[in-house]
Formats: sequence, C-alpha cells, structure tokens
Amino acid sequence: MHKRITSKTKSAKPKSTRSMSRRKFLTATAATVGGAATVGFPMIARAETVNLRFQSTWPTKDIFHEYALDFAAKINAMSGGGLKIEVLPAGAVVKAFDLLDAVNKGTLDGGHGVVAYWYGKNSAVALWGSGPAFGMDANMVLAWHNYGGGKEILEEVYKTMNMDVVSMLYGPMPTQPLGWFKKPVTKAADLKNIKYRTVGLAVDIFKDMGVAVNPLPGGEIVPALDRGLLDAAEFNNASSDRLLGFPDVAKICMLQSFHQPSEQFEVLFNKKKYDALSNDHKAIIKYAVEAASADMSWKAIDRYSKDYLEMGEKQGVKFYKTPDSILQRQLEAWDKVIAAKSAENPLFKKALESMRTFAARAARWQNDTNVDYKLAYNHYFAKKGAKKT
Repeated sequence: MHKRITSKTKSAKPKSTRSMSRRKFLTATAATVGGAATVGFPMIARAETVNLRFQSTWPTKDIFHEYALDFAAKINAMSGGGLKIEVLPAGAVVKAFDLLDAVNKGTLDGGHGVVAYWYGKNSAVALWGSGPAFGMDANMVLAWHNYGGGKEILEEVYKTMNMDVVSMLYGPMPTQPLGWFKKPVTKAADLKNIKYRTVGLAVDIFKDMGVAVNPLPGGEIVPALDRGLLDAAEFNNASSDRLLGFPDVAKICMLQSFHQPSEQFEVLFNKKKYDALSNDHKAIIKYAVEAASADMSWKAIDRYSKDYLEMGEKQGVKFYKTPDSILQRQLEAWDKVIAAKSAENPLFKKALESMRTFAARAARWQNDTNVDYKLAYNHYFAKKGAKKT
C-alpha cells in the first residue's frame, strides 16, 4: 500500500533556507550572464543618424515639390529617424537642369526630377516619358521599367554618360495637355511657326510639325508667355499649371496629347553615398519609393480634379479636346523621330525595341481587358441632351 505524500511527510529545507538559496542562485546567474554579455555580447552603440541633402527640380509651392517632400517623409518615418532626407527646392543649390551633374559630383546627395530633363546628354533617356510609348500609359511604362528590362537599360545609359548615380523611377503621371494657347487649335497647321515650350523628345516631335520650340524650365514659362516670348506652352497638370499662373496669361487649354502621355518621376542618389548606406536603409528606400508611387497617384487624382474644375468654373479657362487630326500628326512625327534617333544612338534603339516588345503584349492586354469608363460616367453625370465627353 502506497503512502500518500503530504507537505508534512516531505523531506524539505526550512523556508528561510530555501529563500536564501534562491537569492544566491539568482545573484550568481545574473553575474554569470552579465559577464558573458561583457565578453561575448558587447553593448552595441546606437548608429548615428544618416543625413542626406536632396534638391528637387520644382519650385517650393509646386505639387511636384510636395511629392518630393512626401517621399522624404516616408523615408524619415520608416527609418525611425535613422535616415533623414532634407529636400530643398529648385535653385537652392543648383538650377533645375543642373541637378543630375550636382548629384553625380556629390554636391548634392540626391535629387527629385524627371528623366527627360537629361535629354541633352543622351536622347535615350527621353523615352521614359516622351512619345506615345506604343500605346502604354505611365503606369505601364513603369511596369516595363521594373519588369521588362527598362531599368537595366537606363543604368547602361547613365554609365555611358559617366554619371555615377542610382536612379529610381516612380509616380505615374496622367496624360499631359497639349498646352495653353491664346485661341483654340483646330488643325495641325495652326501650330506652325508658333513659339512653344516643351522638353525632351517632345521637342523633336513639335519641330517636325513646324513649331519653334524653347525648352524652358517650369518657373520661366509663364513670365515668357506674359512677355510674348512664347505663344503657347505646356507644363504638366491642372494643379501645377494653375499654381504657375497659366490661367492669368492664357484662357485656352487643349487637353490630350501624345507628346508626353506616360511620364514619371525620378529619385536620384549619388552612387557613392547610396552604396555606403546599410542594407536596412537601402530596403527602406526601395519600399518608400513604391509607397510614394501609389500615394502620389492617388493624391494626383484628388488634387488635379479639384484644380481642373476651379480653373474652368472660377477662372474662365476653357478646355478643349485636341483634335484627332493633330494627335495623328504627332504619331507621324514620332515615327520620324524614333527612326532618326535609333540610327544615331544604339542605346536609344535598344530601349525602344525593349519597350516595343513589352507594349505589344501589355497594351493589347490592357485594351482588351479594361472597360470604357466613359460609358458609366455619362450614364450617371451627362445631362440629358448634352454632348457627351
């Protein structure tokens, strides 16, 4: 018969002895662990904050500069303050068109702009934004860039330009207007001999159409229009155009064009500065670029639509759709431009053929898949008997 064990029958040390033994054990253990930490696990000092100085190619009040600040804010927040990017406006250190050289030399750690601004150094870069992109919109061009070989080709282009930079593209832009005019444009002949502002390969498109082109930076456009140095001009979108003051010097805006229907933003880093960053900071930058891309496209829809209505309803601006005859003439001019540039620049040809291969399937898929949203819009908003958009 088994005898039940009770607290009274246990062979136990007095309670005071047990408490003292436990304290000795914990004290000894702590000392052992502390010693091991000192020997095998030295204390790690908190890494110093990495500060980078950027400049955008945009004026302080422009929504594009706001996008640059949004990108930097995401970096700063995601890194917990360990990586901080300060973004200065255009002209704070260098002029807008001098940004690439400044980043390459290390005068600036990085910058925010568009690839088309470096068109004068190598015509191939303008393919990321200028021209019809074989029927792809800006988001599809970014898809080609990231998954269809465009990124690798752009890196090759920068190497041939002797630019020691890291380029990251993001932020798909909506189709840019044909521009601001003194009177509506009804046919291609109306564009002949006018003094007009645009940038990138769009310069070549309009030159083929008989236009006198002047590729001024954003801040100089409206003053030139006001003084008669320009007859017409384009910049980018309803919010930027309104802020720059286009409605004060012209009341006609022609919407839709193939000169820049698929542009995106570029974040630049000085390569030495970027390579010196930790892997954690590089990962933060990568995902901040992607997050900023989505956020920018959503903000653009909200802000551009508000400013579009404000200009039309309160500032007397009249918007017209660019006639299809002009759009077709742009395509014909583009064919000549890409043939000439491909013949003189092997990297231009390489990028163009890569883009064409991707567009052949991607644009076909998009055109076959997406519904015509105008049908639904007109069903709910078009007034009875009114001309539908």
